[in-house]
Amino acid sequence: MVWLKSGANSYSQEVISIDYDHIPDQQLVRNNKAQVVKPNLKNKATTVAYINGAGDDVATAIEAIGSKVFRFEPSEVPSDLLKYDAVVVGIRAFNVAPVEMAALQERLDTYVKNGGTLMMQYNTSRRIDPDALGPLSITLSRNRVTDENAAVTLLEPDHAILNKPNKITSTDFENWVQERGLYFPEKWDPAFTPILGMNDSGEEMTNGSLIVARYGNGHIIYTGLSLFRELPAGVSGAYKLLANMISIGVDDQPVKNKSNEKF
Repeated sequence: MVWLKSGANSYSQEVISIDYDHIPDQQLVRNNKAQVVKPNLKNKATTVAYINGAGDDVATAIEAIGSKVFRFEPSEVPSDLLKYDAVVVGIRAFNVAPVEMAALQERLDTYVKNGGTLMMQYNTSRRIDPDALGPLSITLSRNRVTDENAAVTLLEPDHAILNKPNKITSTDFENWVQERGLYFPEKWDPAFTPILGMNDSGEEMTNGSLIVARYGNGHIIYTGLSLFRELPAGVSGAYKLLANMISIGVDDQPVKNKSNEKF
């Protein structure tokens, strides 16, 4: 419980208004709560460019683990991305800004080839060409895992993304909320390595929730994991995995002279 003070008064509840045209006005009163998480993680990504999508709080979570984040609309992404340790694409960016994201293809291709890390979050499969999602082909499906407690298999336990700078184990997938993820890829370029396997009860295992590829001197990551739900909920394992994703190429990148750069 969180107690808020205003002058001599203390408050332990909040009022939420529910106002839609098709239902009567309603007032919801609930206890104030704040979740504090101490994931005990390391993050090597100093600077991150975040390309906004349909709206999520992942950029705030990246800031919370120590990176300096620069947010851009898809139409405003700068030409020089090599100053950033990672470029993260917000949820459904390719759905809501297809023209603008297509215009960024060559820029993102050059960035990754020269040592950058491109991390793309989930998009829906509707009307997305396999060649639209970055430099390597990815075919999305409607595959998802709705059971937040579904078992997770580490398909490549020795892969860097599960070990550096944080060791990821099965315990990092405990206490997830609402779901594991959605719209997982079902086909991908052979350069990608599937990292995790999972499935709902009675269904076949899907291996597309997190795929990683080397491309030139950099890395491409695509994930349908519901980080946009887990991070605001304070799931420590999701924070650790996020840190590994944006840190994966930092040690491979050439030394950058950032001291005099203006971001």
